[in-house]
Amino acid sequence: MHLAQVNLGRVRAPLDHESMQTFVARLEEINALADNAPGFVWRLKSEEDGPSSYLRPFDDERLLVNMSVWTSVEALKEYVYKTAHAEVLRRRRDWFEQFQGAYMAMWWVPEGHLPTVQEAKERLEHLEKHGPTPHAFTFREAKLWTAAAPAAAL
Repeated sequence: MHLAQVNLGRVRAPLDHESMQTFVARLEEINALADNAPGFVWRLKSEEDGPSSYLRPFDDERLLVNMSVWTSVEALKEYVYKTAHAEVLRRRRDWFEQFQGAYMAMWWVPEGHLPTVQEAKERLEHLEKHGPTPHAFTFREAKLWTAAAPAAAL
């Protein structure tokens, strides 16, 4: 089993606005860092093979989506909190509004499965409606469902 994750963010301005330049300037670096991180499997990209930041799968044009697959919770956590990604994460309020509702979800997928945006939407909705369960959870609850057989979460 692998770990899928999705996270959303509502940008304060369009990506081509000058206030977003420092964020956009780091996209390539941070995505390359993920692509080469231990435990990384896949990430959502635009059709032009660019970052998913340019996709707009939701009705809200300012809503960015990031989705990826990792070999484990630990591998994802290492990338998120112990690499240059953490620097960008600390500055998220510079570029993103406070999000209302579930903005991040994780779930187990069979090895080789690449989640769809629709699947991610459903996991976020489940988390919003039912709270954390094996079907959709966050880092806070990941330990509860990492050691257990994740196949039950499918």
